[in-house]
Amino acid sequence: MSRNGYLSISCLLFFLNVAILKAQTIQKEKQPLITILKVLEEKYNVRFSYVDETIKNKTASLPNDDLFLDEALKLLKTETQLDFELLDNRFIVIKKRIENTTETTTFQTQRLEEIVVSNYLTTGITKLNDGSLTIKPEAFGILPGLIEPDVLQTIQSLPGILSTDETVSNINVRGGTHDQNLLLWDGIKMYQSGHFFGLISAFNPYTTKRVNVYKNGTSAKYGDGISSIIDMQLPNNIDNEFKAGLGFNLINADGFAKIPLSRKTELQLSSRRSVTDLILTPTYDQYFKRIFQDSDLTNANRNSISQNEQFYFYDVTLKFLYDVSKTDKIRIHFLNVNNRLDYDEQSTINDRNDAFNSKLSQKNLATGITYTKNWNEVLSTTSQIALSNYDLDATNYDITNNLRLIQENEVYDGSAKLDINYTHNHHLKINSGYQFSEVGISNLEDVNNPVFRSYIKEVIRSHAVYTEANLLSNTAKTNLKLGARLNHIPKFNMLFIEPRLSFSQRFLNNFRLEILGEFKSQTSTQIIDLQNDFLGIEKRRWILSNNNDIPVLKSKQASIGIHYNKNKLLISAETYIKKVDGITTRSQGFQNQYQFVKAIGSYEIKGIDVLLNKQFYESVSTWISYSYNTNNYTFNTLNDGKPFPNNADIRHAVTFGSTYTINNFKFALGLNWHSGKPTTLPNTNDDPNDNEITYSNPNSTNLKDYLRADCSATYQFNISNTSKATVGASVWNISNKKNVINTYYNLDSNNQIAKVENQSLGITPNVSFRVHF
Repeated sequence: MSRNGYLSISCLLFFLNVAILKAQTIQKEKQPLITILKVLEEKYNVRFSYVDETIKNKTASLPNDDLFLDEALKLLKTETQLDFELLDNRFIVIKKRIENTTETTTFQTQRLEEIVVSNYLTTGITKLNDGSLTIKPEAFGILPGLIEPDVLQTIQSLPGILSTDETVSNINVRGGTHDQNLLLWDGIKMYQSGHFFGLISAFNPYTTKRVNVYKNGTSAKYGDGISSIIDMQLPNNIDNEFKAGLGFNLINADGFAKIPLSRKTELQLSSRRSVTDLILTPTYDQYFKRIFQDSDLTNANRNSISQNEQFYFYDVTLKFLYDVSKTDKIRIHFLNVNNRLDYDEQSTINDRNDAFNSKLSQKNLATGITYTKNWNEVLSTTSQIALSNYDLDATNYDITNNLRLIQENEVYDGSAKLDINYTHNHHLKINSGYQFSEVGISNLEDVNNPVFRSYIKEVIRSHAVYTEANLLSNTAKTNLKLGARLNHIPKFNMLFIEPRLSFSQRFLNNFRLEILGEFKSQTSTQIIDLQNDFLGIEKRRWILSNNNDIPVLKSKQASIGIHYNKNKLLISAETYIKKVDGITTRSQGFQNQYQFVKAIGSYEIKGIDVLLNKQFYESVSTWISYSYNTNNYTFNTLNDGKPFPNNADIRHAVTFGSTYTINNFKFALGLNWHSGKPTTLPNTNDDPNDNEITYSNPNSTNLKDYLRADCSATYQFNISNTSKATVGASVWNISNKKNVINTYYNLDSNNQIAKVENQSLGITPNVSFRVHF
């Protein structure tokens, strides 16, 4: 062959090698590790367990398709400098490598959590093997009717959780009242959950890292919350990365910032404020109509006029992080939530003009300090001192009758906790601790005509110790969490032993059996004395048990479930039974013959939750859930001691939803239906001259069925290399259906029975715009 021929072949081979190398380079382009893990989970039918911070900002190349699982893991181990421990042929733990030097030793305590279902309903919601659900607002996809990851609205999409009046201040978990839910913000108990008196969550989702929701099988470290635990946690690790965001919608504007101050310190700030006192929007009009219907603001009598109403809310969050050393961390927490309403009541009597200002204020302040110490690679402790202060104040004028009523409900909650975590290995983890709390609740009523003043304050101190063991089998198919909590109330000389159980068994690869159980107790509750308390807007007030006419609440709950998960198809069925003793008629909000009766009783609920969730590729997720239950009261002194339906006895509930994601566009459409809430009708043969209403059997009738359709959409785009924006739009109750959520009866001025109906939100549009830096 000639020299030119050799030269031509050599050039051809050179360019061919360059092309092959370029193609391989493209194929081996670095990707986020979390993206690769999702691919490997589908390919090898495995599950990865890891702490979020472990894989944060880690990138790697996607292993070749012809590699075995152990070969792929070895490549990832080399590229990421992480350890991949294969516990069995399906469960893999990812952890940081322990670095030993002459100066320092770095520990990382691993969290034993297997994600049983990822993308539960939508991205950002996962189900863990201890029966709990975790919501991560930062990774949240989209749900019908929501354009922002409102924490307390989001959990109402979960089976077994709903609100009979569409608010976040009245969430019913398996038939319980809202005060039976324990809301924790960075470990601090909160007594106020909503803005706009219940229509919006009081907790900024953009500063919330994760939310753990427990309906049963609660960890022993949690006290109170006999119906559920909603544990909201802020970011807790310093990553020396600046983040910020600004946004607004037709109700409020907010901003947040995550600011590294030094290598060891960080400041997290957020603030949100309503725009309702600055600009009126269609969303505000609907919210105003919904919340203030049937209140003193809109029910002014014919001789007076309510006007010049001013309403606003705000919340401020601050968290300071200080890593004293590699094993010592200090965190300082602060949250202030505030709602305020003012309006003028004017009247003209005998040619004289009078005007007085009625007002309502509701706020919750929480602050605390947390110290975490990693003693070695297996032992860590966390101690926290916290204070939560709730204050509800109202001044209400009735000009026509020359009345002025002042009401106040204040809660002081101070606590100290010590939590000890011992991680023997990936198969055994022990959690123990001690908690002291002092809760003081006061109630004030002051009337000018006739002169009357009542001030009552109760204080309860309690001590609790707990221990719990979490065991994971060698094959990772069996997970058992077994614990107990011991509560002591010296004031009543009462001792409560509360066992807790969470058992999960995977079988036939794709099936899982789940058994959960718990005993719980609770000393604080909410009551309603009169339906027009606190201007008829925020009627419930907190009180403490007195071990007399207000007992300590006690609950027992057990559930068993079967779950099937394969090829992005989830079929889940869970049946449960719950019994709660110590409830009072005042805590249930009766508006029938038992409205002014004081009695102690119980309720028992039996039910089943079924969920079918199918994901098509990565773009479409569709689900339908059905809940059935029977929920009955028993009061020995009422209804001849016979059981009758609970006020929250929603016998049937169906939720359908579908989300579609393509590139940066997300769309969701959903439908909510449930049977009507129980109600009590007056007798048709009632005597109009006896000045009272005679009722039929309690809760023997139901309101009409509830039906609501919602939709929402968001689109994200880049503004620059370091910032992006998101626009969103939603419509709540697309068909503008007039759902009646409550009905009661009273006597009018002619001594005739008048029917009062409270309606749900009408068609409510909303739009939002956010910028992230």
